Amino acid sequence: MAKARPSPKDLLIAAVVLLVGRRRPRPRLRGRERIVPQGPPDRRAELVVLALLLGSAGCAAGFVAFYALDRLPNQTQLLGASLGLSLVLLAAALVVTAKRLVVSEELEHDYPAEEHVDEQLTIEQIVDESGDRVTRRRLLRLGAGAAGGALGAALITPAVSLGPVFDMDRFYGTPWRRGRRLVDERGRPYRADEIEEDTLYTAFPEGADREELGSSLVVVRLPTSALRLPRENARFDAAGIVAYSKICTHAGCAISLYRAPLFQPVEPRPALVCPCHYSTFDPARAGAVTFGPAGRKLPMLPIYADGRGILRARGNFDEPVGPSWWGVRLRKPSP
Repeated sequence: MAKARPSPKDLLIAAVVLLVGRRRPRPRLRGRERIVPQGPPDRRAELVVLALLLGSAGCAAGFVAFYALDRLPNQTQLLGASLGLSLVLLAAALVVTAKRLVVSEELEHDYPAEEHVDEQLTIEQIVDESGDRVTRRRLLRLGAGAAGGALGAALITPAVSLGPVFDMDRFYGTPWRRGRRLVDERGRPYRADEIEEDTLYTAFPEGADREELGSSLVVVRLPTSALRLPRENARFDAAGIVAYSKICTHAGCAISLYRAPLFQPVEPRPALVCPCHYSTFDPARAGAVTFGPAGRKLPMLPIYADGRGILRARGNFDEPVGPSWWGVRLRKPSP
């Protein structure tokens, strides 16, 4: 018969029982004659070990800080020095502990071929009595925990290079602010009466860097009766004119195709199409995905026409601009 594999629940329960059992204090072996001679406490060595452990933790924390502040001069040297010094201090703490705080006892005879209860108790007693010289056990454990935790964080920190963790503001900031005018490639402001139906326009923020991820827009005009904007996007259009990020949310290609129906009864609705993988977005429904691999809607920019009929931004996008990633829904763009 095939053996049944343990379920994840059984494995979890076994792990919890193992951890709880290990945390249970072992009974002190009393009433037996000492095997390891009583060693005098060495408080100076304990302080040295504690200082080395805290120094190791501080250097490891410095590694994390240097990694996060990626604009420091000589960053590579600082990273190497902080991590290396942390490991050296930890090794020194272990050496001092072994040499000064652990009583050494040599057994001259060989271990018996078979294990017996008396021999096991003897070994346990030797291990238990070897740590009698340590008077600040709890403090040293805290120091060891700090050093181990800081070193663990230092070893994990380089994994943030696989994706943004410390500096995520650049994924949410765009040059669009309330009142900023929409201009064409020559820098001329767009007027609302110039935007015709069935035509795709590309717009940029006036006076801003056009190479920024959130700069470029696609602008189209739809009949106001055709708009089906959700309540949170109710005031995002300017009398039927809508504006969306030009960057596809799938792979970051530029939205450059506009499918305008030529024969309404049989042709599909108007759509913005990415030419790379044919992700398709509905401009009448706040950029909702209607086809293709894109995992979320196209970010929509609220716009309005001022007193002279010039198109201006009412604020920032309603969604982060650019391709989707695991944390893209963590927060909204700053207004």
